[in-house]
Amino acid sequence: MVVSFSSGTVQRPVVCLDETNRQLIEKRSIPPKPGNPERENYEYRRCSVADLFVAFEPLACKKVVKLTDTRTAVDFAHFLRELIEVHYSHCEKIVLVMDNLNIHSIASLYKVFDPATARHIARRLEIHYTPIHASWLNMAEIEIGILSRQCLSQSLSSFELMTRQVNAWTL
Repeated sequence: MVVSFSSGTVQRPVVCLDETNRQLIEKRSIPPKPGNPERENYEYRRCSVADLFVAFEPLACKKVVKLTDTRTAVDFAHFLRELIEVHYSHCEKIVLVMDNLNIHSIASLYKVFDPATARHIARRLEIHYTPIHASWLNMAEIEIGILSRQCLSQSLSSFELMTRQVNAWTL
C-alpha cells in the first residue's frame, strides 16, 4: 500500500477499530471509625452498562473514543460517519482494521443511512479484517487494555463520570 502525503497530512491513515463495554457500578464504603480509614465493602450497586468504540491510528498516536448506551449496528454506523466527517474529513480514504464482529460491515451503514450517504461513507473506507483468533493484531484492542488499566479500573457509577474520565484520558 502506498501512503501519500499532502501538506504534511496522511491521505490514507491506517486506523484500528474495536469496542468494549464496562459496567457502571457504585461501590459501597464502610464509614471510618476513629483510628481506622474508610474501607470499601464487597457489595456494589449495578447502575448500567456503557459501550466504548475505540479508533486508534498507531502511526500518529491519535485515538478517538466514543461512549454509547448500546453496541449495535446503528452505533457502529454513526461512529464510522463521525470518523469520516469529523476526525478524518481531510483524508481521501481511511484504511480501517477491525475484527469480524457481526456489526462490522458496510451493511450496517445501509441499515442506518439512506443509500447515497451509506455509499459516500463506504467509499471512504478500505476495510481489512483481522484473521479469526488473531484479533490481537488490531492495535485498538491493545489501546482498550491500556484505557482499562489507566482509566477504567476504578468504579465509575455514571455515564457522565465515565465520559469525563475517558475524555481526560484521550487528551
